Amino acid sequence: MNAYDSARMAEILAPLGYAPVDRPDDADMIILNTCHIREKAAEKVYSDLGRLRRLKAGRAAAGKATTIAVGGCVAQAEGAEIMARAPGVDIVFGPQTYHRLPEMLARASREGGGVLDTDFPVESKFDHLPGARAVPGASAFLAVQEGCDKFCAFCVVPYTRGAEQSRPVAAVVAEAEALVVGGEREITLLGQNVNAYHGDGDDGGDPWSLARLLRRLARIEGLARLRYTTSHPLDMSDDLIAAHGDLEALMPFLHLPVQSGSDRVLAAMNRRHRADDYRRIVERLRASRPDLALGSDFIVGFPGESDADFAATLALVEEIGFAQAYSFKYSARPGTPAAALPGQVPEPLKAERLRALQDLLARQQARFNRACVGRDLAVLLDRPGRHPGQLVGRSPYMQAVHADLGGHALGRIVSLRIVACHANSLAGAVTTGDLAALAGAEA
Repeated sequence: MNAYDSARMAEILAPLGYAPVDRPDDADMIILNTCHIREKAAEKVYSDLGRLRRLKAGRAAAGKATTIAVGGCVAQAEGAEIMARAPGVDIVFGPQTYHRLPEMLARASREGGGVLDTDFPVESKFDHLPGARAVPGASAFLAVQEGCDKFCAFCVVPYTRGAEQSRPVAAVVAEAEALVVGGEREITLLGQNVNAYHGDGDDGGDPWSLARLLRRLARIEGLARLRYTTSHPLDMSDDLIAAHGDLEALMPFLHLPVQSGSDRVLAAMNRRHRADDYRRIVERLRASRPDLALGSDFIVGFPGESDADFAATLALVEEIGFAQAYSFKYSARPGTPAAALPGQVPEPLKAERLRALQDLLARQQARFNRACVGRDLAVLLDRPGRHPGQLVGRSPYMQAVHADLGGHALGRIVSLRIVACHANSLAGAVTTGDLAALAGAEA
C-alpha cells in the first residue's frame, strides 16, 4: 500500500514541476512515507530525519531550499511528536490526506513550515487523485480498499488508516483499464483487509464482493494476471474461494495471515478465528485450486504466549506447508490493547522462538522451490536482472525467476523451464525453439 501511495504522491506533485531524483542531495522535496506496524520501522523515521536535517542545512548554506515531509502511518500516529522531535520537518500528513499535498506545500511556503494534516477527511482521497496513471513495468498495484474494522489487539491499522472503506466498482475498473492500456499485464489489488471489499456497483444493487470485482476485472482484454493482498481469514467467503478455481487470471498464490497456531493466543489477539477454522479454509481453497500455494504472517512472543502455544504454531506450519511467509517478534505498539497486556515475553525467548519458526519456514520454502525444478512456469518478466542480458520476473506462485534472455522479452509472459533454485529465487531457461520465436516476435 505504501508503494502505491508513494507513486500517487509523485503523480500529484508532477503538475507542480516535481519529478523524482535518484539522490536526496539533489531533491528540493523529500518525503518519508512511513509504516507504524513495528517499532523498528517507526524509530528508523527519526534516525532518517536527523540525517535529512543535516542535509537540509548543507543545502541551505549553498542557497538551495529543501522541503522535508513525513507521511504515512507514523505521521498519523505521532504527528505532533514528529514536529517536536524533528524541527527540520516542514510538513506532516497522514495516509488519508496526501491528496492535499499541493495545498500543504503552499501553506508551508507561506508559513515557513509547520504544516500538520492528520485528519480523517469526509471526502475520499481517491476522489481527488489523478485518474490515468503511467506505471513503468508490466505489473502494477491498485488500491481498492483501505482501513480495517477488525481491531486485532496488536495492530495499529484501524487507528492510522481508519475504518474500512471500499472504492466504487466503476472507479476500480476505470483505473485497471487505464493501467492495461498503459501496458500492464498484471494487477495486484490492495487493501489492509482486501477481501472485506464491499464497493458500490453501478447497478444500484447490493455492494459488490471482492470475488465479483475479480470476475469483472478478469474480463478486461489484455489483463493476464490478477492477485490480491492482504486478506483476513474471516472474510474468505464461499464466492471468493470459488473464484480461485474459476478464474484463470487469478494467480495460484494467496497470502492469508494466520498469526498463530494457538487458539488461546488467537483469542488474546482478537483474531476471531481458531486454528481449525484456518485449516478448514485452506482445505476448501486447495479443493477449489489444487495447485494453490500459500503465504502467511506469524507473530511470535505475543504477551502470554507459552511454550505450548508456540508449539501449536509450529504444528500448524508443519501441517499446512507454506511457500513463503513473513514472521516477526511481537512489537508493542503504543495505543494498542496488547501493549498493556500482562505476560510480556522476554526478548531472548522471542528471538529463540523466531529462529525456530523461521528455520521451519525456510525449509518449507526451499522444499517448494525445489519441487519447481524441471517444471515449465509462465513468468512475467518485469525488470532487468543484475547481469547483462538477464531478466527477472514472477512465477504464478510469486517466486522471483531470472533468465538470460536479452531485453526483447521484457514485459512479456514467457514459459520458462526451471533449471535451478537458489535461496530466494529460481533460475529459468527457454528452449531453443521458444527463444527463436521470441526473437522473431520482437523482430
